[in-house]
Amino acid sequence: MKKLLALLLAAIMVFSLAACGGGDSSTSTEAADESTTDTTTDTAVSDGDTYELALITDIGTIDDKSFNQGSWEGLKKYAEEHSISHKYYQPTEKSTDAYLSAIELAIKGGAKVVVTPGYLFEESIYMAQESHPDVFFILIDGSPNNGEDYLTAENTVGVAYAEEEAGFLAGYAAVKDGMTQLGFMGGMAVPAVVRFGHGFVQGAEYAAAELGLDSVSINYHYTGGFDATPEAQTLAASWYQSGVEVIFGCGGAVGNSVMAAAEATDNGKVIGVDVDQSNESPTVITSSMKGLGASVYNLIEQYYAGTFPGGQNLVFDATNDGVMLPMETSKFDTFTQADYDAIYAQLVSGSIDINSDLEISADQLGTTIVSVQLVA
Repeated sequence: MKKLLALLLAAIMVFSLAACGGGDSSTSTEAADESTTDTTTDTAVSDGDTYELALITDIGTIDDKSFNQGSWEGLKKYAEEHSISHKYYQPTEKSTDAYLSAIELAIKGGAKVVVTPGYLFEESIYMAQESHPDVFFILIDGSPNNGEDYLTAENTVGVAYAEEEAGFLAGYAAVKDGMTQLGFMGGMAVPAVVRFGHGFVQGAEYAAAELGLDSVSINYHYTGGFDATPEAQTLAASWYQSGVEVIFGCGGAVGNSVMAAAEATDNGKVIGVDVDQSNESPTVITSSMKGLGASVYNLIEQYYAGTFPGGQNLVFDATNDGVMLPMETSKFDTFTQADYDAIYAQLVSGSIDINSDLEISADQLGTTIVSVQLVA
């Protein structure tokens, strides 16, 4: 009798373990694709579940304090508010093939909407939108293309941001806060970075004119990449030593080089970019932000409302919470919330004309009070 009972218990345990094993290939990285890491949300889930909302990271993680994190926060916020299953997938290499594999994995896992943060997804979305016409794609900071042809299909929306407005707010606030020796250190001179820089110059000019200042100077430089390098840190350090009070670090990890240089000085200040970078360094006084989370949230909301703006390339600006400064975490001395609200209202009304011509350099913007020193 005891032997029979033991056999029965053993059989029950084997059956239970087999039932818990699942077998859904969407949760197995090796079974799905070696170039994609399949990552669940921070909420406990069981095998066999499907995920309606998916985000493909651009190599990095969802806590990168940049595009991945901002986009994921918008997706996650909508999903949790409406009890919708959601998940992110992390490619292991930066290539169109790896991005397509991750997109395929997300769709295989039940994704109805796929969010891709960054212009590096332009080619993969150009291809995926045609092969998956029933899936909806949100391409952040880009428009689908294969290098020659541009096509935003009816199941896709491309999102761009008015970086010139975000940069304008940062330059304006810095000068209104009493700083007259500024720096702009951009990464690669791609359109978004150039617009940030040009807006920064014009914002400084606008504030200087309001204050009746005779002159404001800006050291201006592109590093040619988006990495933190000793060269960028050394250049930033030399700027601070020469009297520059604040540097706008605009180029991914280039900002980390600027922060490191600022931390090595007595009072070096930094302006962050894309997202609120106040937690990155005590030297960050504000950040020139894109409304990544808000735009992803709004577009997902439109999908579920049946009003998804497919086939369009949208620009998010001051009129739809597309650009901002994080005033709640900013460390200004004299620039107030009222000052911010007043200048923001002017951007919304369109009463401020910002030159966004990419064909000219920063020293050709027509500023008279701001002296732009291009640094090689």
